[in-house]
Amino acid sequence: MRSMFSRAVALLAIASPLLAQEHEAAKVDLLSPATGLMFWTLVIFLVVFFVLAKFAFGPIVAAVSAREKALEDATAMAKADREEAATLLAEHRAAIESARGEAQQLIADGRKTAESMRADLREQTRVQQEQMMDRAKRDIEAEKTKAVDALRREAIDLALAGASKVIEQNLDNAQNRAIVEKYLGSIGTR
Repeated sequence: MRSMFSRAVALLAIASPLLAQEHEAAKVDLLSPATGLMFWTLVIFLVVFFVLAKFAFGPIVAAVSAREKALEDATAMAKADREEAATLLAEHRAAIESARGEAQQLIADGRKTAESMRADLREQTRVQQEQMMDRAKRDIEAEKTKAVDALRREAIDLALAGASKVIEQNLDNAQNRAIVEKYLGSIGTR
């Protein structure tokens, strides 16, 4: 219905000036006012204006208002998105800096741990060396004592053998040994 009415108004708007021109086609005087043409032009203008005001201006204004509102909303959303992006960027930068700081801290802790482990290993090595040295000294002392004891026994045997040759009599071996050990023991303590 609306489309039909629009067509009728458009036809009337086009036809009215043409009808007015037919009557006055014979005389073409641009400076003299033609009251009939002016009247019909004014009537058609008013009819078209009222029709447009009733049917077209409302939707056009509503469409323009909706478009303006949509643009304002889009601008506001873009501004909010830009602010949110700036906030996220700042957060990401802070997170990256924090991660970088944590990484530096982990590296420093790793170095500190490595130095501490190195110092512990050095200390363990030193302690093991000292223990090995002490054990070696004890072993040397034990071997020395064994060697001295063996030398004493050998000296006793030699002394007894020499004394028995000198005296030309064989005394009791166990008794002789006890006498010589007592004598050598007294010599070792002097």
